[in-house]
Amino acid sequence: MAGNSNRRADDEGRVDGADNVVARRSSQRGFTLLEIILVMAIIALASVLAAAAMGGGFRGMQLKASARQIGSNLRYTRAQAIATGQPQRFTIDPAAHTWQAPKQHHGRIPEKLAIDFIGAREAQADRRQSREGAIEFFPDGASTGGRIRLSAGKAAWDVDVGWLTGQVEERAVDLSQGGSDR
Repeated sequence: MAGNSNRRADDEGRVDGADNVVARRSSQRGFTLLEIILVMAIIALASVLAAAAMGGGFRGMQLKASARQIGSNLRYTRAQAIATGQPQRFTIDPAAHTWQAPKQHHGRIPEKLAIDFIGAREAQADRRQSREGAIEFFPDGASTGGRIRLSAGKAAWDVDVGWLTGQVEERAVDLSQGGSDR
């Protein structure tokens, strides 16, 4: 019977001391959880770095996010003027890197970004302090108009407010091309 057991052992696995066939371990091996997590982390890191490189880096992302936040709060100020039937004012202080909208909406702009404001002189928040600017929205949706430019290096974003319609628009600007749209 021992000869018969050895033949079975060759076909199906190995034979233990009691002539029982024990299954052979597979030579195939899978990936460990640690290996899978490591590969996923490397892919995530590469994706973040690629997105940052295509979007102008971290400063470019800050620039775009700040412009969008200001644009959103300008639209909010316009909506408040229409809803309440009262003129509403959005103020910006480029020196302090702050802005203020109605109903306690306020925020800070990152210090690394440069801020330029162009607006109607009549709407300035405080005419004695020319550093602070304002855009006023009227109940019919119109405004005093203006432009807030945020810049970092050769990249910039303009937030424009139309004086007739009060429409707010954000757009990227390439300062290396003399300030033209991207």
